[in-house]
Amino acid sequence: MEDLSLHVMDLAENSIRAGASRIDILVEEDVPNRRLTIVLKDNGRGMNAETQVLALDPFYTSKEGKRVGLGLPLFRQSAEETGGELTVESIPGKGTVVRAEFRTDHPDLKPLGDIEETVALLRIFHPEVTFFLDREKKEPSRNGRQQ
Repeated sequence: MEDLSLHVMDLAENSIRAGASRIDILVEEDVPNRRLTIVLKDNGRGMNAETQVLALDPFYTSKEGKRVGLGLPLFRQSAEETGGELTVESIPGKGTVVRAEFRTDHPDLKPLGDIEETVALLRIFHPEVTFFLDREKKEPSRNGRQQ
């Protein structure tokens, strides 16, 4: 995928297929610590521990008629290529949280893309789902402390 916002769209579509009616998206840029964090939290059907492990395998998918599931594995690869990581936490019947961290000073960091436009498109095509987008940017202050 060309930019990280396309990963967000793909994961949001997975959440919708899992029955989510609400998807919270957090994009946090921590400039002093050279970190970008993207978190997707949904209230879908969730996954048991075994499925959480399988979901990170590119040769596993729960989608009928498909033989591979590349969404989470590619997002994880994008994070790991920058020295970051991806975690998945899920509770059956409660939902799933996907958290990806990226080092912003790494040359392999993909551009974020237009996350606002991505969420706007998701809202248009899925009016039955509530989407929340929160963008935060932590800048160093002039006295050396974070704001």
